[in-house]
Amino acid sequence: MTGDPIADTVVAVTGASSGIGEATARLLAARGARLVLGARRKDRLDRLAAELVAAGSHAVALSVDVTRRRDVETLVETATNEFGGLDVLVNNAGISKIGPLSDGDVDGWSAMIDVNLRGVLHGIAAAAPVFRRQGHGHFVTTVSTAGLKIVPDMGVYAATKNAVRTVMEALRQESTDGVIRTTSISPGFVRTELDGSIDDPVLRARIRSNMDEFGLPPEAVARAVAFAIEQPPDVEIGEIVLRPTVQG
Repeated sequence: MTGDPIADTVVAVTGASSGIGEATARLLAARGARLVLGARRKDRLDRLAAELVAAGSHAVALSVDVTRRRDVETLVETATNEFGGLDVLVNNAGISKIGPLSDGDVDGWSAMIDVNLRGVLHGIAAAAPVFRRQGHGHFVTTVSTAGLKIVPDMGVYAATKNAVRTVMEALRQESTDGVIRTTSISPGFVRTELDGSIDDPVLRARIRSNMDEFGLPPEAVARAVAFAIEQPPDVEIGEIVLRPTVQG
């Protein structure tokens, strides 16, 4: 791993049990990062961590629900206890309870706000003090092209993602002393399990069809994460948008 700027970097990843989070963990592990992985599906996460460790990587798995502030604090504390610090927090956990606003799915809206927005805020609250003490740190956050092109049935989902984009830009402007870097990554359709959180069977089938037909592999987004992380300390990749070439 000599010469790789990601080697020995300590990275915590939320939503790491599948999709973009899992692909990111695999890529960063292959490049020598030391990982603390969090997700709600601990059984899947344990299998991933065991596989990475068996291949010679350093990886720790924790049950993390980002809606619970203490879970995210424990994720960060585990990184500092196991590896002596935390260089990067990848805020990746997210859900998509999409549907028409006229459905009035208040519970679904609240769930998206709690995971997609509040979960990111919990990550910032937990990791920012560590980054400040160390004198360096990097927040990489999964946003979405859904916030760039507003379409029917995705209004509240897009709103949560645009709220995150706003938070990340505010954090960037508050961090021009060079201590904290921020990167927002907005993917289009990606072949993940995000459709599993959609309750409406017709919408779920439509989204799944789009994912299967032309969605990006999650590894494409993982490469974007790695690109942002591997930049020298004086370079900040503020935002990356990537989508399938055929996506409108």
